[in-house]
Amino acid sequence: MLSDSEAAELLSFLTPEARPDVKGHTTTYILGLSGNRDGCRFLRTKPDIIVALFALTSDPSIAIVKDCYFSLINLSADETLHQVLLADIKVLQTMLKKLLDPEYVFSDQICSILSNLTRHLKTCKIVFKVLQEHVGVAKLVEIFCSQGFNKHAKFNYLGPLLSNLTQLPEARSFMMDKDRCVIQRLFPFTQYQASVMRRGGGPHHEWLLSDDVDILPFLLLPLAGPEELTEKENEGLPVDLQYLPEDKKREEDPDIRKMLLETLLLLTATKAGRDIFEKKSVYPIMREFHQWEKDVHVLAACEKLVQVLIGDEPETGMENLLDLEIPEDVEEKLTKADAKEQEELEKEQERMKQEEEEEKKKTSDAEGAEKEQEAGLIR
Repeated sequence: MLSDSEAAELLSFLTPEARPDVKGHTTTYILGLSGNRDGCRFLRTKPDIIVALFALTSDPSIAIVKDCYFSLINLSADETLHQVLLADIKVLQTMLKKLLDPEYVFSDQICSILSNLTRHLKTCKIVFKVLQEHVGVAKLVEIFCSQGFNKHAKFNYLGPLLSNLTQLPEARSFMMDKDRCVIQRLFPFTQYQASVMRRGGGPHHEWLLSDDVDILPFLLLPLAGPEELTEKENEGLPVDLQYLPEDKKREEDPDIRKMLLETLLLLTATKAGRDIFEKKSVYPIMREFHQWEKDVHVLAACEKLVQVLIGDEPETGMENLLDLEIPEDVEEKLTKADAKEQEELEKEQERMKQEEEEEKKKTSDAEGAEKEQEAGLIR
């Protein structure tokens, strides 16, 4: 890594007055440096370089600004640098101001940085506080839902940002405010095919499942396929899921499928939720999905949901699973069991992958032998 004198020399090349070609070479070098853990940790010890890098996001050269932003994305992905970025450099106010500019070219990069900075609860609180003071979550939702806000930006990373903010009770309260209709505006993006990032985003369960919000079709439709259900099963489903066409495709991303299943499972934690799931005939969709799914992690999530759907109701007084107090020793056992299950799933996934590769090799060898045989016959 660089010595103190080399780092000081590097810093001298990051001033607004430095020659553009020198600045450009320096920012490109730092971008490479920020692309690995050791480089990030080194830059953490040199906050002056990060300050200069952030100042150059206002440079007239688009190439230099681009290098600076991508370096900051890499740095913000390292949790140990969050304090430097938020407290020492105070990047938030400047970035939020630029985010509101409908002509700003690097709004998507700002969204990526903000998404990284809100992954952990401690820094999420800081970002949320500054955000509410200067922009407001309502404005972020408006930008996210208005695709024409900035012709230079897609704002896809506002999805993960909004999702991260819901770690905080105050952010969840805003999203669930019955008078604002915020959550309803976000539902259509569970099926937004142009971006995985947009798709990938207790006391409110009954309201969420009610006709006022009607969350269920938005969660189930990406998991539903073209399989033919009985007339009785179709009639029990929400209208949007009845008699789906033969070319209906399921969500392609396994992480999103798993996230949707986990969300559905949470909604079955209350008796009201389970009753609505039964009334809306959720089971047939899950039955067909289980037969189609190949990813072992997603299958495990599906099986947990199916167990609730077809299982017996909990005893009186235990209907709301979110309210149950779990003793520490039991919680510890459950955590260990979950870790063991994950380990077994990883092994199963690896085994299936090896079998698939072996099958491909057999097919390839058979095709090769067939071609050789045909060539011999031609001769």
